[in-house]
Amino acid sequence: MRRIAAALLVPLAACAVLAGCGGSASGNANSAVSVTGSFGKVPNVTIPTETASSNLVIQTPIKGSGAALKSGNMALADVVVYKWTGTKHTLVDSTFSSGPQMIPAQMGLPGLVTALKGARIGTRVVAVLPPKYGYGTAGNTQLGVSGTDTLVWVIDLIQQYSGKLSATGSQVSNGGGALPTVSAKPGNAPTVTVPTTTPPSKLSVTTLIMGSGPKLVKGETVVAQYVGSNWRTGKVFASSWPSAQQPDGQMFAFKLGGDVLQGWNQGLPGVPVGSRVMLVIPPSLGYGPVGGDANAGIQATDSLVFVVDIVGYLPAS
Repeated sequence: MRRIAAALLVPLAACAVLAGCGGSASGNANSAVSVTGSFGKVPNVTIPTETASSNLVIQTPIKGSGAALKSGNMALADVVVYKWTGTKHTLVDSTFSSGPQMIPAQMGLPGLVTALKGARIGTRVVAVLPPKYGYGTAGNTQLGVSGTDTLVWVIDLIQQYSGKLSATGSQVSNGGGALPTVSAKPGNAPTVTVPTTTPPSKLSVTTLIMGSGPKLVKGETVVAQYVGSNWRTGKVFASSWPSAQQPDGQMFAFKLGGDVLQGWNQGLPGVPVGSRVMLVIPPSLGYGPVGGDANAGIQATDSLVFVVDIVGYLPAS
């Protein structure tokens, strides 16, 4: 399900198309798209059995009263995406079964930039995006979208977060000894120094900053910052923190007990919101069962070190 969030983080190359992103249009097939249902519940989406027009259409069938989405922030949102091809449409993906995902307020598809600008938390946004307001003539193979497909996005804005958020509790440890040492400046990604010793054979959970929020339980949606390092190489292979490549960061949302590494699912229950924890994950609870991850330089026998900041959560419904 995180493929929706990942796809949003690749801006369309032809940014000049933003100049044509006006408001909604009327008198065309795109305006006939209708969405009903309650916020936070699977929407009922009706798409006409005719060919889509070239107009960008934006609707807000439910208007929220929360804070306006700020430029540079990310939104925790439930999303449904339909692909409209010719006179037919198909469901591309939905987060309503897998759990909300983080989407950027001012990145990604030109039509969504317009649709989300200034939208308030609690709002349901509907955006009908012809190709030039979406993925352009190249389409998006990750989502199975061609260069001629129109997309219908339905987005429920639940919460918003700054990409610079970090743990808010009290420092209780920096790790060290037989475990990695962690240092950090406020608002910056932690630095992980891995010792030249053998990693622990079992999952290790070390609280570095103790938060004062509710303790996490399985089934909840967790919002987190993280840095992932490979014990074997000592190098960072992934990070959600702001960087030159992703200035606003790429904060991560996931359902605890769901489709994440088993080391996270086993190590994070009971951790208070606001905490920073270090997880040292043996291969059996990491990428070992799937043979590693060549793209990240992870072998099937590698132990992993994650420093995870729990910055928010959403109780299970």
